[in-house]
Amino acid sequence: MVNEIMEIENYLEKYCLTPAISGHEDRMIRMLSDDLMKLCDNVNVDNLGNVIAVITGKDSSAPALMIFAHSDQVGMIVRAITEDGYIRMERLGGVPERILAGAAVKIESRSGELISGIIGTTSHHLTPTDNKYVVQPMERCYIDIGARNYEEVIDSGINIGSPIAYEPRYTKILNSRISATSLDDRGGCAVLVSMAAKFAKKRPNATVYLVASVQEEFNLRGAMVAAQQINPKAAISIDLVVATDTPDLAGRNSIVLDGGPVLGTYTFHGRGTLNGLIPHPELVRLVESSAKNQNISLQRHATVGMLTDSSYVQLVGEGIPCVDVGWPARYTHSGVETSSLNDLIALEKLVCELVYTFPTNFDGSRLKEASR
Repeated sequence: MVNEIMEIENYLEKYCLTPAISGHEDRMIRMLSDDLMKLCDNVNVDNLGNVIAVITGKDSSAPALMIFAHSDQVGMIVRAITEDGYIRMERLGGVPERILAGAAVKIESRSGELISGIIGTTSHHLTPTDNKYVVQPMERCYIDIGARNYEEVIDSGINIGSPIAYEPRYTKILNSRISATSLDDRGGCAVLVSMAAKFAKKRPNATVYLVASVQEEFNLRGAMVAAQQINPKAAISIDLVVATDTPDLAGRNSIVLDGGPVLGTYTFHGRGTLNGLIPHPELVRLVESSAKNQNISLQRHATVGMLTDSSYVQLVGEGIPCVDVGWPARYTHSGVETSSLNDLIALEKLVCELVYTFPTNFDGSRLKEASR
């Protein structure tokens, strides 16, 4: 287990320390392309930025599989610059305002330099009593980069539209657990690359497309474009699942850290993007069988308020059978997302087993399902 943790953590730490918000994933695109190029038969980056790597299977008649995780993270965009050098921002993705005051951020300049800033918070000594427990809305938040005026901000290379990310961090805590920025979904990216190393040594029957998609946090834009190019027989999404083993969320679901990987049985956003996934029943059975084969404890979730890229991948062409698998995470969409490396290792084993045992006669037909 120690060697397995070290292997996946080598990827995970460098990915979590790489800021790359939706639409500005260039650092992750280059890093993932380089890492996958060493392990796969072919790597391509499409015009949107999806990294598509191919492991050619041993059986040309076996169904092609697409396994995907998103390379972007939530963040903010510069909306305005004040005359006295402060920066106003707009959210990009589900950024919770209640965690922003006093947070450290990085703003990417025109030249690619990462400029440090702090989201302002009213000094405690002068905060009015009726404002001490009030969360400031995004339109009132501002960033201080130390500039004295508008011109200094512009001269630094920051302008309207510049991307803003949480200051990257990666911290090891007790029991093989880590707290980091952008575990959503750099954990999935680390699993993708670690699996590529396994498949390079022992090829599966099926040809496998490993996709690091872009703009998932911006209304799930990227993976569908990749699926249109690949047209796989089945697709597997790897993303985190909210754990509720903390005092504030007890009872919302049964997902816990160190409880093993998670099978998604139902997702529905319920707000704004009215989409979700009811997974293909045969894929559900195959995931369950793979977990049993490897003696992996498999958790299950059915959640309103969550989405993955598979919500749109399933709609490509004549319909692509999809299933969500993931790992538990606490404090999602904050700068301190927390997970267990043990769950990521078990998730990798689960998906590898699924790929190696995937039936060569799978065609996604629901008519076969109906006749069971």
